[in-house]
Amino acid sequence: MSTQQIYINEKLPSLNQIDEDNAIFCLLNSNQYQDDKSKYAFILGIGVADQIEIKDVKNAFMQLADFQKKHIGTWLFSALSYDLKNAVYPKLTSANTPLHASPLAHLFAPKSVYLSNQVSTASLLETGLSANKIKLDMLQASVSKQAYIDQVNQLKKHLSAGDIYEITYCIAFSLTDITLDPIALYTKLNSLSPMPFSALYKNDSQYVICASPERFLGKRANRIFSQPIKGTRKRNDDPVLDEQEKLKLQNDPKEIAENVMIVDLVRNDLTKSAKLGTIKVSELFGIHTFANLHQMISTVEAEIKEDCSIFECIQNAFPMGSMTGAPKLRAMEIIEEVENTKRGLYSGSIGYIDPMADFDFNVIIRSIFYDKNAKTLSFQVGSAITLDADPEKEYDECLLKAESILKALA
Repeated sequence: MSTQQIYINEKLPSLNQIDEDNAIFCLLNSNQYQDDKSKYAFILGIGVADQIEIKDVKNAFMQLADFQKKHIGTWLFSALSYDLKNAVYPKLTSANTPLHASPLAHLFAPKSVYLSNQVSTASLLETGLSANKIKLDMLQASVSKQAYIDQVNQLKKHLSAGDIYEITYCIAFSLTDITLDPIALYTKLNSLSPMPFSALYKNDSQYVICASPERFLGKRANRIFSQPIKGTRKRNDDPVLDEQEKLKLQNDPKEIAENVMIVDLVRNDLTKSAKLGTIKVSELFGIHTFANLHQMISTVEAEIKEDCSIFECIQNAFPMGSMTGAPKLRAMEIIEEVENTKRGLYSGSIGYIDPMADFDFNVIIRSIFYDKNAKTLSFQVGSAITLDADPEKEYDECLLKAESILKALA
């Protein structure tokens, strides 16, 4: 392949121009949120020098691994659909109606890459842009509130019977015959919800406009780590009340129970890629504060086995336990039964692989999916259901997670 052009801390072209000139690009934006796991604040891959799209589960991860090995020492960007789960667990299916078109996986080597630890997206954006205003009553919900409550009560029967211990149940909202500016919409969403795993990904006419707070899986040198989120509280403008919300989250038995179950699941997933005895939980029930929400986040990490390749590590942990439940396989079987739309890229992952073979992949949540040609828009939200779940409160949590998306649209 041709040599990639790498630009470090240089003046960036506008996203509007990039969008106009390129069928494919991927922006990963930390919104200056830096922790000890962060490597880059801002990455932008533009154009395609080489790519692979996976449309069948057969040997899917092997094909991705072969492509990556062919491009060792270069930047790669990838979008992985939730339905790639069927390549990890062959007995699973994805028969529900898709809300947006996407391949099972897309991996590409861009022509040029912009890196910066100094800029925000503000330098990329044209002034005076505004997204089309959408009336919220135009949105079509996949289930009514009452149907959601009834479904959660059915899920609690599975939980009571011991089929599962926790399950992430998601609902969808969609809109047809809509024309909007995806760059302006990303600008608006990112200003309302500046999250550390924000992304804007374009593949032909399809866009993912993402404000994710969650890391799925990362690698630095010989260590891998995952940071599952379970536990959400809304911020309060009053500092005293805001601190009280943090304390409520920190001490909520239900949120703690949800978090610890997913931590156990992630530990089990990482065991498949880890050297014996190296797995540790470096942070348990950490409360992380973002612009609109407090989140309970734990960190699980391990030393990688020498013979475990990049896409083996990803396959061993895919899909992320925070979006399935536990036990993972049974939870995913039930998800397929109770959800009436295919997740597609929602609760999949977008991320990069750098020339040193380090990588970082997010969890695609708090995201809008827009197809410019089909003029369709959709988003999905969910919550973890446990035996003591209150269906009304779980529905409210779904709407809380959709709040920034709804504001960006309206």
